[in-house]
Amino acid sequence: MAGGGQKGRRLRERGLADLVLVGAAVWTPAPAARQAPGGPGTPGERRRAGAVAVRGGRVAAVGSEAEMRALAGPATLVVELPGGLVVPGFHDAHVHALAGGLGQQQCDLHDLPPGEYLQAVAGYAADHPDAPWVVGDGWLMGAVSGGPRRDQLDRVTAGRPAFLTSTDGHSAWVNQAALALAGVTGDTPDPPRGRIERDPDGGPTGVLHEDAMRLVEELIPPPAPGDLEAAVLRGQAHLHRLGITAWQDASVGPEALAAYQAVAAQGALTARVVAALTWDAGRGLEQVAELVERRRQARGGRLRASAVKVFQDGVVENFTAAMLAPYLDGHGIPTGNSGISMVPAAELAAAVTRLDREGFDVHVHAIGDRAVREALDAVEAAVAANGPRDARHQLAHIQLVHPADRPRFGRLGVIANAQPFWAVLDHYMRDLTLPFLTGERAGWQYPFASLERAGARLAFGSDWTVSTADPLLEMEVAVTRVAPDDRGAEPFLPAERLGLAAALDAFTSGSAHALRLERETGSIEPGKLADLAVLDRDPFAPGAGPVGDARVLATLVEGEPVWSEPALGLVGAGGG
Repeated sequence: MAGGGQKGRRLRERGLADLVLVGAAVWTPAPAARQAPGGPGTPGERRRAGAVAVRGGRVAAVGSEAEMRALAGPATLVVELPGGLVVPGFHDAHVHALAGGLGQQQCDLHDLPPGEYLQAVAGYAADHPDAPWVVGDGWLMGAVSGGPRRDQLDRVTAGRPAFLTSTDGHSAWVNQAALALAGVTGDTPDPPRGRIERDPDGGPTGVLHEDAMRLVEELIPPPAPGDLEAAVLRGQAHLHRLGITAWQDASVGPEALAAYQAVAAQGALTARVVAALTWDAGRGLEQVAELVERRRQARGGRLRASAVKVFQDGVVENFTAAMLAPYLDGHGIPTGNSGISMVPAAELAAAVTRLDREGFDVHVHAIGDRAVREALDAVEAAVAANGPRDARHQLAHIQLVHPADRPRFGRLGVIANAQPFWAVLDHYMRDLTLPFLTGERAGWQYPFASLERAGARLAFGSDWTVSTADPLLEMEVAVTRVAPDDRGAEPFLPAERLGLAAALDAFTSGSAHALRLERETGSIEPGKLADLAVLDRDPFAPGAGPVGDARVLATLVEGEPVWSEPALGLVGAGGG
């Protein structure tokens, strides 16, 4: 191991460790010579060390407990862990950390039964009498009988305008006061990239999809800069408690970027963050110069604005995901609707080509199979125009991927940025998805194992607050294709399950690659930054139970705890 023999003697001659973690196994990179299927031992057996030593914020050595204890001196903090597994700090490749932190201080409907939505809105409105708007998020599509309606909100908001986004962020529930302020009536046409849900007489019901949300959203007073900075810190604290040390905030506008910059300037940004700057689908290539300038201003410390986020389509549940064939009507009959390509294919290719030329990593929201194909075509056009480079272009969500397009990920070097928690037979799948797809195309959903076999590099993210930010729960679904709160249910497309080692890699080394952090983080190796998470169990061990039941006991960034259970005694790690 790295800490033994001549290397260990040389290390001791150079200095002692600041921190040594013993008592738990340490998850190490797979030996290159043994990664082929059928190699000796199980993946868990091949990837174990007994302890890890940290010095100067970096991994000094990995080896046996005896070897690591030999690197401890009088000032070294030796932490006796109660078993478990030390893993690289998790990297969430697609999350909305600022928005999640902001949502926690607004009207939060997440995790509430639908029958309690209006009560929660009424309570929030009563508790915030001076707020000019009632703003929140977290309601489930299809969960409100008859669909959410404006008059329901009218009864509980005391005449104030209300704007509540759905949990997936692609629809909004508004009241009549909000519609009136926006001038939205039955005569208002649907915007190019959105849809107004309507009653039979054409009047708006109170639900706005995709860019139709902007008709109202643009009228809401923006949060104060201080509120946005507090949201960054609140989101960061939530993610650190789950073992997450780095993330890509997917879709960051100018105000959000300024908040991240302010927190970083204060020295309070303890996570490593890639801000994916938002591409405005209503504009063209003239916005590239602005994005380049924002990237320049955001350089430094743990924050980088090195990616650009493009929304290429919507979501299946409101029929705006871009499909290669029309949706069915719920009774097996094709409709005339194949979803919305937010950016025409030729414009997308031009945008990706220009962004690639400027050195950006392009992060494309692509749910439907047409959106996936259009995004892959755009990357192919960029490679043809600019030549190959070490690009980290990625397609996020990838709910439906045509079999012919799966090998293209590996050939083009496109990262499959997946959110595994959705790959289950839940309400969204049973009621809002499967009735509207043919049987063959329904089987193309979330093809994680197929993409892996086809040579794609997998990176996992949560899309919090759309679903849980907990990487352990996300990994459980990737392995079982069953919701953790219904473990006895039928697996969804079980042939697409991943092994636990592959799922863990997708949330560590795979996502570190997506964030361009793989030289510094994503694995526990000498010389890399000591960004670590301590689990209360080894999920590979017999009898460990579902990985989603594991808990994070501590999260370290450069060897310092950013979250820890007090009983571990990690406060003061670093040796002083």
